[in-house]
Amino acid sequence: MEAIAAISTPLGYGGIGIIRISGKDTFKIIEKIFEPKNKENKEIKGYNMKYGKILDSNGKNIDEVLVTYFISPKSFTTENMCEINSHGGPVIVKRILEICIENGARLAEPGEFTKLAFINGRIDLAQAEAIIDMINSKTEKERQASMNQLEGNLSKKINEIQEDIMQKMVDIEASIDYPEYDIEEITKNQLREMLEKVDIKLKEIENNFDTGKLIRDGLKMAIIGRPNAGKSSLLNSILNEDRAIVTEYEGTTRDIIEEFIVIEGIPIKVIDTAGIRNETEDKIEEIGIEKAKEIAKNADLVIHIIDSSKKLEKEDIELLGLLRDKKSIIILNKQDLNQEISEETKEIKQTGKPIIKLSALKKEGIEQLYKKISEMFNLGEINVDDSVTISNERHKEVIKNAQKNVKESLHSIDKNIPVDIIQISIKQILDELGKITGRTVSEDIINEIFKKFCLGK
Repeated sequence: MEAIAAISTPLGYGGIGIIRISGKDTFKIIEKIFEPKNKENKEIKGYNMKYGKILDSNGKNIDEVLVTYFISPKSFTTENMCEINSHGGPVIVKRILEICIENGARLAEPGEFTKLAFINGRIDLAQAEAIIDMINSKTEKERQASMNQLEGNLSKKINEIQEDIMQKMVDIEASIDYPEYDIEEITKNQLREMLEKVDIKLKEIENNFDTGKLIRDGLKMAIIGRPNAGKSSLLNSILNEDRAIVTEYEGTTRDIIEEFIVIEGIPIKVIDTAGIRNETEDKIEEIGIEKAKEIAKNADLVIHIIDSSKKLEKEDIELLGLLRDKKSIIILNKQDLNQEISEETKEIKQTGKPIIKLSALKKEGIEQLYKKISEMFNLGEINVDDSVTISNERHKEVIKNAQKNVKESLHSIDKNIPVDIIQISIKQILDELGKITGRTVSEDIINEIFKKFCLGK
């Protein structure tokens, strides 16, 4: 039989579990294993749901279910499809899947349902990739950007560029086929104009990559400081929970603690590091300190927290030096105690870095920190409404390669190279852009993309 099956909901305990089947023989399999409550109504209608029970090979009732029918080509895969809505226990959904396979279905590979939708022309490759991005989205903005791509915004932009190129390719063919009309010079001028417009459009798409990457991956924010400066207290205040252990003893945090927060719709990975000091006899703490320095080096934003109730020490000054070439914020913590340090303290002021006063223990000043982070990265200005926002490294590479071919084509025109030679690099632009929508992408890349999907999608 020709059908694939998989569990499409996460395995766990819940109200509903869904087993999805797709393929030519889907309805034959359902007929074998499903007994509808209304036995007289055997007609199969698309977008129709029937109530009944799933039976094993011995006729034993496994579960009461609802079966939804989708008739080709009006389904996600464009094939005949059914979705069995059972109770959500893992034992139940696994048993129903086993019964489907026992009756002729094959276990679907990761992402195979979406791959079929792509192969059968229901969606293109960019839209398929948007589905996995949408499933994995961590914020509302990331979901919205993925939805824009799923709706075809990126594909439409790529198709428009390809259409502009194709129209001029017709002129090229004409100049090659009818050289007696001497239209090569006119054709070259038209090509130059077209290529310059294509270059502008490609740059517009490429320029959106940093925004897309920010929406998708967010920012990495490292909290550094001397032991007992209040790093773990700050993390707990940001998360509004006791995530990190806080004591009066120095060196409590020895490993790295990571958590996500969201500011202006952008995910921020907050990393609490070990307190940095020059001397320690504890080997584990020493490893934690080295990790902290490495994380601070690679972070998008460094939060240097200083205990302002104590005088500035040598380690504080050394850490201020680490901030020189980094986007960073200096926090003067423990504002609820008597102050020994202020924003006018020479070593702090001369860094030129933003300074925020707060009390992590009392959770005072946290909103001010959020506001400053938003200002530094212009988070409030990021808008994904109906825009083309790319966050995929594969897409960025394709756009860059297409831009390279555009420049080569323009260079060829400047060198007065014959049109039939120029058309080779212009065709390469089309081939590159086709890799985004899937028109010219290799099977290996397609398989690699769909490996990222979960079973049942």
